[in-house]
Amino acid sequence: MTGHIYRDVILEQHVRLFRGAMDAEFLFIDENARPHRANIVDECLQSEDITRMDWPAYSTDLNPIGHVWDMLGRRIAARQPPPTCLPEVQMALLDEWCNIPQDQIDNLILSMPMRCKACIASSGRHTSY
Repeated sequence: MTGHIYRDVILEQHVRLFRGAMDAEFLFIDENARPHRANIVDECLQSEDITRMDWPAYSTDLNPIGHVWDMLGRRIAARQPPPTCLPEVQMALLDEWCNIPQDQIDNLILSMPMRCKACIASSGRHTSY
């Protein structure tokens, strides 16, 4: 992914519209991936008046979506027979996404206060999460 793609696909097509539906307290969270920090991304966020949360330089431990991707990957890896081509992978991902129990997603969301405390305690470095 490039900064241009991130801006055009993620920010302009999704984040901007979602921000418009939220109140003034909206705070955008992304991480320190190179495309997320491109100048064109900063300019886009500023032009849309979107505030970005500061993200610790050494940590992705706060991002629960990484755990969802891990769940999804494990579910795909456990499939028998495994998907063997791109269309099969796409169908498997959609199928498994729909089958992740909502309580697992809820537990990740509820763990955010503990994740934040652990990240602060470790000065933004690795935590047990």
